[in-house]
Amino acid sequence: MRRPKVVVTDYVFPSLEIEHAVLGAVNAEVVAMRATSEDQLLDVIADADALLVCYAPITRRVIDRLQRCRIIARYGIGVDNVDVTAASARGIIVTNVPDYCIDEVSDHAVALLLACARKVPYLDRRVRGDRWDARDAVPMRRVRGQVLGLVGFGRIPRRVADKARPLGLEVVAFDPFVGDAEMSAHDVGNVTLDVLLGRSDFVSVHAPLTPETRGMIGEAALRAMKPTAYLINTARGPLVAEAALVRALREGWIAGAALDVLETEPPGPDHALRRLDNVILTPHVAFYSEESVQDLQRKAAEEVRRVLSGESPRYPVNSIQAKG
Repeated sequence: MRRPKVVVTDYVFPSLEIEHAVLGAVNAEVVAMRATSEDQLLDVIADADALLVCYAPITRRVIDRLQRCRIIARYGIGVDNVDVTAASARGIIVTNVPDYCIDEVSDHAVALLLACARKVPYLDRRVRGDRWDARDAVPMRRVRGQVLGLVGFGRIPRRVADKARPLGLEVVAFDPFVGDAEMSAHDVGNVTLDVLLGRSDFVSVHAPLTPETRGMIGEAALRAMKPTAYLINTARGPLVAEAALVRALREGWIAGAALDVLETEPPGPDHALRRLDNVILTPHVAFYSEESVQDLQRKAAEEVRRVLSGESPRYPVNSIQAKG
């Protein structure tokens, strides 16, 4: 009897021991790749029964090459690198892992907020440059009493809100898919995006990347923010129009930005954001802890095991029935 073939298109983990252990229950052959392009995938995935995907582009062209695939399981929350429409047309289940790294990303967002508020990276650079002068911190405002605006109100921003309120921050949020009752349960005000941008001292972006949200924080949004406000992005880089952001930072439309994600990763050596003192950059690491990565690997692999066993997945992105 033929063993099911599971192709790991790409991964950033130290090993795939977890995948081998989970998929051993269905006697799967696990084929590991480090693909970064469509062409690298086409021949290897043709006879795959399942794909486990990190950042590789699972486009319509890739999906059309699949002959027997039943599930595409994404290592992560967003599925913007998977053509879900094309997969659905072929009857292929797409899954994600929406409930991992909630603590990690929310911690990172709050850490970036505090780093902006207390100017930690900037002051560190000044001291390392042989300058010891507390006046370099001027001006600096007390965090308590300021306003945090959350763009999006899914699992992660809800946890951000719960962590921000004990710091004394007033929290408001914009999410057209979430009602007043859900926000009130977290003591968060439900406002329009325009109101959020105009009121917030910190704007933290947590929206999914879709055609509608791409570039949503552009020139108009940045001009609507306070000149003393900070932009924080731990979601997806293309949610922010970087050319407009660079101009906003250079011309003082806003006070600064803290970004874990960029439009292009990694940024080139001459990228404008790398040269600005009012920017904090981290290398798309908000999701990371040893525990969160292990959760991610296990949960994604368990989705593949379930579907290959004829069970329904726990985290379907589309509405395809599992086949026995």
